[in-house]
Order: sequence, then C-alpha cells, then structure tokens
Amino acid sequence: MSDPTSFPQAAAQAPGTICILHLEDSELDHELVVMHLDGGLPWPVVVERVEDEDTFLAALRERPPHIVLSDFALPGYNGLSAFRSAHELYPNMPFIIVTGAMGEEVAVDTLRQGVTDYILKQRLERLAPSVRRALAEAEGQASRERAEQSVRELNQSLQARLLEVERLRNTAERQSQRLEVQARQLEEALNLQKTFLAETSHELRTPLTALLGYLRRADREVGGSQVIQDAQRVAENMTRLVNDLLQLSRGELVQSIEMHYMNLGNLLRQVGRDYGVKADVPDVEIVGDPGRLTQVFVNLVTNAVRVSGGADKVHVELNIRAGEVEVGVVDTGPGVPDAVKPRIFDKFYRGKEAGSAGLGLTIAQQVITSHGGRIDVMDTPGGGATFRVRLPLPEEEGDEDFA
Repeated sequence: MSDPTSFPQAAAQAPGTICILHLEDSELDHELVVMHLDGGLPWPVVVERVEDEDTFLAALRERPPHIVLSDFALPGYNGLSAFRSAHELYPNMPFIIVTGAMGEEVAVDTLRQGVTDYILKQRLERLAPSVRRALAEAEGQASRERAEQSVRELNQSLQARLLEVERLRNTAERQSQRLEVQARQLEEALNLQKTFLAETSHELRTPLTALLGYLRRADREVGGSQVIQDAQRVAENMTRLVNDLLQLSRGELVQSIEMHYMNLGNLLRQVGRDYGVKADVPDVEIVGDPGRLTQVFVNLVTNAVRVSGGADKVHVELNIRAGEVEVGVVDTGPGVPDAVKPRIFDKFYRGKEAGSAGLGLTIAQQVITSHGGRIDVMDTPGGGATFRVRLPLPEEEGDEDFA
C-alpha cells in the first residue's frame, strides 16, 4: 500500500506517520486500543485521545487525522453524532466505531449511514487489520476522485480548444475564397494558427501528464481494472499526439532558431547519458541551435531504442568530413524497408512500427535543413538502420583541418 499520509486532510507529522484521533472516555480502553495498534500497522502511529464533543470537534478542525476511532456511547455524546461531524468536515475520512456492545440492528444502521466499520472491544485483534483496510480504501477513493476531476477538467479544456480551432478553421476557409485579393491576410491567419497550435499543445501537456499519473496510481490500487487500463492507454496516445503536434509547430516556426557556436560532441554525449545509449564521440564545434539539435537527436535515439527493442542495440557515432560533420544514430533492429525509405520523412507517414503521429522525422528534417544540413537513412551492416545527419562545419575550422 502507498503511504496514506498523502491524504490532504492529514495533520502535519513526520513523513510516513499515521495520525489517529480516538474519542474515548475510558483511559483503560484507550490504552487497550493503543496496545493493539502498536506493532499491528506498518507505519509509525500517533494516537490522540479526546473525551467529549468539544475537544473532539476542536481536534478535528485544528489537527485533522488520517482516521477516527470512536466509542459508541459516551456521556452526553455518541459515536453516530461524532461521525456526522467528522463526515461534514472531511467526507472521505475513515471512521471506525470501537464499542463494548452493539446490537446487530444498531450495527447495521451505523454502516448504512456511512461508518467505515465497527469493532467490539472484546475483539480488538480485528482493529489493526480494519484500520489498514480503511486507510487503503480511503486512499483509493481519493485517487479515483482526483483522476475523475482531471478527466472533467481535461474534457472542458479540450471542448473549449476544439471550438476555438473550429472558429479559426472557418475563418481560414472564408479567407481562402478571397485568396487572390487577400493573400497577405490569409498568410497572417495561418501563422496565427500555427502559434495557437503550439500554445494549445503546450498547455494540454500538463493536465495530460497529471491524468496519466492518477490513472497509473488508480490502476495499482484497483488491481487490473480494464476500464482504467483502457483510459490509461488512451491518455498515453493523446500525450504522444500532443507532444508531436507541439514539436511540429515549433519545427515549422523556423524564425525561432537561434544559431551560435556550440559543442556538438557534448550535446550527443548528454543525449546518450539520458537514454542509456553509447555515445563515445569527440568534441567538435559547429554553428547551430542546441535546443533544436537536441530535439532532433532525442527523436532519432528514442525511435531507434523503441524499434530495436533496447538501448543496448543503439549507439551514436561522429565523423569529421571535408567541410562537414557526420553523425550516425545506428541501431541493430529490424531496419527500414527500401520501399519505405523515400517516404519516411514525409509528414504524418506511419510505417508498421510507427508509435506516434508520424511527425518526429518530419520535424527532424526541417531542423537539419534550417541548419544547412542533410538527413537520410541507410541500412546498418549486418541488419538495422542508420540515420545520418550531416551538418556544415564553420568555414574557419574547415579550412584549417582540410587545407
């Protein structure tokens, strides 16, 4: 079970500590409860005892616990009233009645009203397992509610964005009918659409990432729910699509490329470290945009790892040629069929092994072309594929090395 102290209503304690509020007017019964909890729970426990309504309500508001244990019959107060007060403040907080005697009809009524469980004081060996179960159920419920809230917020955001996209598309269609006389206005509108796509994709990534986290946690708690697994798979596909759209919009906005001197060897070695791929390459200075080139080589490396089946089947190499540097991302996977090679850089082209919207290689080609370079794919000797990126060396360096 995960750490239940992640519940937002938990009192401030040391990490991993369970806070229990015990409503009990008998000191002896309280000590018996503490004794049965001690060693029966997998976390450190802090138990606070209160004896009446006033101190109980004050503790709830000032030091909210993870769970409440309460006697059923107290002088001037009772367990059901205490439950209603706790439920009003914290609807998901577990509440267990620990009592000396309770008729079957009363017990059923307490459970019907929402009490988590009841334990007879003659059967306190059931207390620790009941507390563990109650905390696990409360955490699972909290995770599901967070995931559901994220889904609702995401749906609202998507609906608003889709309406805006539809409005822009209609505007573009009306302008296209007057293309000959309004070419400049249409071009500006299309540029605005690209910018809007970039901003929208970026804003959608954050809720999608949170949604995936909640769904994975809910799947661990529920244990193999097909509905949650299906929702998780859909959210993963949406995340990949949004990332591809974001990269495409950035790749087309070539005016944002910032060229300056950079160490290509350092960049390639960092990409290799990040993805567990061998990249024993020398230092070489070029003129380029480090962010854009990182995007290119991350795309090539992650594609190679995915297609070949492991980072150990991929490596990066670098060779200096006359006037240019050649980088190869080499894998020993299934390779690229000859019929696919001429189309592999086409926008939205997807081969059998494609795992995305088919935009990554298109973006890579645009970035490399903007740097005055070339990118192509060839067969790896012995099987696999090698993506070659050729970038120009600065004129001074090229003249010195190859004079």
